[in-house]
Amino acid sequence: MAGTSRHDREMVMNAKRQLSECSDPVERLRLQCLARGSSGIKGLGRTFKIMDDDNNRSLDFKEFQKGLNDYGLLVEKPEAMTLFQHFDRDGSGTIDFDEFLITLRPPMSKARKEVIMQAFRKLDKTGDGIITIEDLKGVYNAKNHPKYQNGEWTEEQIFRQFLDNFDSPYEKDGKVTKEEFLNYYCGVSASIDSDVYFILMMRNAWRL
Repeated sequence: MAGTSRHDREMVMNAKRQLSECSDPVERLRLQCLARGSSGIKGLGRTFKIMDDDNNRSLDFKEFQKGLNDYGLLVEKPEAMTLFQHFDRDGSGTIDFDEFLITLRPPMSKARKEVIMQAFRKLDKTGDGIITIEDLKGVYNAKNHPKYQNGEWTEEQIFRQFLDNFDSPYEKDGKVTKEEFLNYYCGVSASIDSDVYFILMMRNAWRL
């Protein structure tokens, strides 16, 4: 999406700068994710999903620590323990990773969330809560893509690459859920200070 690569670079630089001054463990983890660009938080979510062998969408401390390490985040054991306890609100010894990701997302105004959901609903033509290549066909014009125009890629390849933006590098399934869409745009949103500018960018990008 136009404009986001520049914002991404600015965000990465800001996050790295803030990291050196930050001592709050949750904020540090958020900044480490943002230092990886817009898809940082979404990528961490996918790493945890892969580790959740029994699909119960929760992690114990060992899985949590391994997930952070596998994703390459540098968190010492005491800090990981503090983080884990912060998210383990009921003291059950496990954390719900959907809740974890929601807490980790940079805060967003209601207006921003609304415009992101408007874009999602527009793309999710079938209304089943998942965006697929079929959904994109009537909404996203692949023929304007330079690689389609020079004959390098087919329409299908362009749709797929578009969905891969929102997917994680480890599990490209060609489907984008509402959560993945939100996680992606939370990253983009973190790099844009002004609500007005963010909303304008979304409206222009998706012709809302």
